[in-house]
Amino acid sequence: MQYRKLGNSGLSVSALGFGCMRLPVSECGNSGVNTDEASRIIRYAIDNGVNYIDTAYNYHSRQGENAVGKALADGYREKVFLATKCPVWLLESPDDFDKYLSEQMDKLATDHVDFYLLHSLNENLWDKAKKLKVLDSMEKACKRGLIRHLGFSFHDNFDVFREIVDAYEWTLTLIHLNYVDDYYQAGLAGIKYAASKGLGVVVMEPLRGGKLAQNVPHDVQAVWDKAKIKRSPAEWGLRWVWNHPEVSCILSGMSSMDQVIENVRIAGNAHPGSLTGEDLGLIGEAKSIYKDRIKIPCTECNYCVPCPNNVAIPDVFSVYNDFFAYGAEDSSKENYAYLKKVNADPAACIECKKCEDLCPQHLPITHHLKEAKALFEDSGK
Repeated sequence: MQYRKLGNSGLSVSALGFGCMRLPVSECGNSGVNTDEASRIIRYAIDNGVNYIDTAYNYHSRQGENAVGKALADGYREKVFLATKCPVWLLESPDDFDKYLSEQMDKLATDHVDFYLLHSLNENLWDKAKKLKVLDSMEKACKRGLIRHLGFSFHDNFDVFREIVDAYEWTLTLIHLNYVDDYYQAGLAGIKYAASKGLGVVVMEPLRGGKLAQNVPHDVQAVWDKAKIKRSPAEWGLRWVWNHPEVSCILSGMSSMDQVIENVRIAGNAHPGSLTGEDLGLIGEAKSIYKDRIKIPCTECNYCVPCPNNVAIPDVFSVYNDFFAYGAEDSSKENYAYLKKVNADPAACIECKKCEDLCPQHLPITHHLKEAKALFEDSGK
């Protein structure tokens, strides 16, 4: 495993971190984590050098931290840096901070959290955190030994990002970055600015929620086939992020042993500056193709659900994007029809726009739902 410095913290973290947003699930759905399989793949990752485990309060319908706690039993907790996040959007008073932190530590079966991040900060949530004096609460928890280091995850524009970076002596930040979204939100400018201020940079969505690794369009695969060194689409995506010296760690939301094995292998030698000019040119070609194909930039973070009318918003958007981006027209039609059967019909949207308030990507969700309905129903396709 390759290890990198975490900013100016004096700590070294594995280049590959285990993101626990997409753990293997049982037949009962997203909230039903298959804890045995999750433990197996998380422990394999740790046994093979991964020392950064990331989760959050809301992952897997608030059951993700329980699964992580079980995976880190039997001595595995002592082998890793454990990161989780404060659900700022749920805080109503300063006292709520301690309530949620205590609940999270109980679920994780730990007496401390190594990295505690303000989750999914944007301009509004940052203002809320300041009004509720959340940083004061975080510092008090640090003095009590409950938290070792502070950070924030981010979903807004670069100007807001710079303001938050400059507001406090953070240890790390968690940023959305991949070769398609290189200038999206904080983007490349964000990782450079954070690193210049001494923050460790952890990257989420390096494969855009798996979209850059699965069901690769023929024209994108044709680009990869031109390369002298043959790599999987996932490897191309991960290597692009690791190529940046500012990046300390990549979080990969791994849900199978095959994914863990492949990513551990890649992480071993994907060093900064290791991609050639020819490699970067091919990645640029693939980026252009995807940019032209992707219609809705949804990363399936699931912050927008549950919908009051049971519209499965990320699933609808996934089907819509698959139709265009991955040449999956027949399967997209079938999947859309299935979603309607399970009461996820986009037509059920009442335009309350609660989902838009929660969306880290600030997508016009109600408008996109109408587009999906028009594609699969109104057009007769």
